[in-house]
Amino acid sequence: MAVKRVTARLTTAALAAVVGGGLGAFALAPAGAGAATRTAPVTATAATTVVTRAAASSCATGKYQKQVEGYLKRLGGYGTVTVDGKQSAADCTAIVKFQKRFGIQPAKGLAGPTTYDVAKRLATTKTSACKPKKKGVTFCVDLTRQTTWVMKNGKLSVKPTVTRTGMDDYETPAGTFKINKRTRKEWSDPYEVWLPYWQRFIGGRGFHQTTTYLHDKWRGSHGCVNLLEQDAKKYWSIGKIGMTVKVFGRRPGT
Repeated sequence: MAVKRVTARLTTAALAAVVGGGLGAFALAPAGAGAATRTAPVTATAATTVVTRAAASSCATGKYQKQVEGYLKRLGGYGTVTVDGKQSAADCTAIVKFQKRFGIQPAKGLAGPTTYDVAKRLATTKTSACKPKKKGVTFCVDLTRQTTWVMKNGKLSVKPTVTRTGMDDYETPAGTFKINKRTRKEWSDPYEVWLPYWQRFIGGRGFHQTTTYLHDKWRGSHGCVNLLEQDAKKYWSIGKIGMTVKVFGRRPGT
């Protein structure tokens, strides 16, 4: 199909309409708008180029641009990414999607240290290192990479996501455990806070939705496995009393 050409006087307002709302929002300048406006042919392709360039320019290039592009390409599922270290509209969209998925703030497409750290941890997680049971469900926690995932019948069931475990004098212990208590919302007496989607597996430690910003690296849990809300809900929907939890590795700094 031939591209239809639209002749218009491309004013600043018209350009803004193209960028903000696409061709459907494009308005023609009134006749006799003045000598300052020029009549220019605008095609759908040209308008798309304008939008793409505008979107790319609004998304800054971060220090770890190329590394993040590489990790997102390896992970897959976030859209088209070109590994060249140059920010594009497609790269920006993919990075924002990734940031929103893993609760990274602000989610504006900048490939900064937090985005780089999370992408690297997820992309380098080896799910087979969990050595799950051949039958049934195993919740896996990699203390070294601060990631967690779920295996079912020896195969990956829920992809790795980020977590935050204990540090300093509250390390999350490595070992093989069983879920022994589940409460949709558990009250913590020592710390006076609600723990949503609580699934205990040893002592006073268990999975639950984080009550603070997960990516604050200077903080840790008091031994629990902190999860983002959507992951805590997912784990809750899967978990049952008696299911296996395998914790291995060691959190950096502990």
